Amino acid sequence: MSDLADIAPSGALAQAGSRPTIRPKGAGAVAQILPWLAAAAILVAAPLIFTSGTALTMMSLMGIMVVFSLSYNMLLGQTGLLSFGHAVYYGLGAFFTVHAMNLVTSLRLPVPLPLLPVVGGLAGLAFGILFGAISTRRAGTVFAMISLGIAELVSSGSHILHSFFGGEEGITANRTKMLRVFDLSFGPQIQVYYLIAAWCLICAVAMYAITRTPLGRLCNAVRENPERVEFLGYEPQAIRITAFCLSAMFAGVAGALAAINFEIANSAYLGVHQSGVVLLATFIGGIGTFVGPVVGAVVVTLLQVSLSDLTEVWQLYFGLLFIAIVMFAPGGIAGLALMHGPLLRAGTAHRLLPAYLLALGPFLLLLAGSIALIEMAFRMLVKASDGTEMSLAGIPFDAAHILPWIVAGAMATGGGLALRAVLPRVAAAWHEASAAAKEKLA
Repeated sequence: MSDLADIAPSGALAQAGSRPTIRPKGAGAVAQILPWLAAAAILVAAPLIFTSGTALTMMSLMGIMVVFSLSYNMLLGQTGLLSFGHAVYYGLGAFFTVHAMNLVTSLRLPVPLPLLPVVGGLAGLAFGILFGAISTRRAGTVFAMISLGIAELVSSGSHILHSFFGGEEGITANRTKMLRVFDLSFGPQIQVYYLIAAWCLICAVAMYAITRTPLGRLCNAVRENPERVEFLGYEPQAIRITAFCLSAMFAGVAGALAAINFEIANSAYLGVHQSGVVLLATFIGGIGTFVGPVVGAVVVTLLQVSLSDLTEVWQLYFGLLFIAIVMFAPGGIAGLALMHGPLLRAGTAHRLLPAYLLALGPFLLLLAGSIALIEMAFRMLVKASDGTEMSLAGIPFDAAHILPWIVAGAMATGGGLALRAVLPRVAAAWHEASAAAKEKLA
């Protein structure tokens, strides 16, 4: 797949696909609105299709992670700032929201629950201004290290300031005791889901709108060449801190939605692990596009919920997936999909199908062998006290015997060698399909 990334059609095809065309008046506005209408329709219809409690919980988590990932992409994808402490603003937004819920409940204030994410956003914005003034003076490695230091500082402080953070137990609240809106108590999970979905759509539209403003363009320019931006008369730090504060604000909204969903905020919201999860989601989805973090948030949430029920080493698989994306598909899942856009428009994508099917078998063989080796190693090294008898894909075996290791090793090795042999054919098919697309689009 690294060959595919190297030979992706960014030159002639991009030029051919960018020929000026005459569109009817208003067609551009309709084309911009349609994706958002489709997204709104999906958000409304999803709980009508997936009606189980588990599905509603998972979709709520997806909505929260979408907002969180998009906010992180404002830093990493747009402005080029790699942060290891983005969960600080997520967590602080959650804590301030929980305290606001308790305050509104105790004082019987006429504040409805759907407005409380504003509190989380303002908290994220306030601390974004405070910490951003320090960390955005420099970019690159210096910024990353400062963000990590701030994350550790706030995380340590959460164990000291018990009155605000509640220690290890955290702070709890009850969302059903707040002022009702349209007779909604927000006790049932489906009501909470629609609240999260509404805020998810609002935040996504707002963050997309920011990317289309001059500020969004300047963020891209600072990411690519801050010296040139300064030469043109703009202050790179002012641009960085503005993007940082906006990103922190939306992260605070995501934290507020998490607090409403779980009715609790604890120190785990502030930890480096939470910052790592949003980094994984954003990068796996693709930092080069706006839709990438959305895809990554959905995939990571789905894998978190499903893999954690299947295996105890699910975090290891996350790490391996992240490494694979960085090495072979730096554009992420969305980047891989967009690479095929010109071929689909030209009608030549079908030429890739035989090569892809040829590579699928070795890839699945490599994947199955690797999973078997990982699971057997975990059982022998960590869970040996539970016995060495285990099963994968419904096949029982004893991990203490040599035969399963030989079979799994042969599958992984054979699949890897076969995949390496097939990749040149995949690259050749890509070149052929790209050349044909170039001719059709010319």
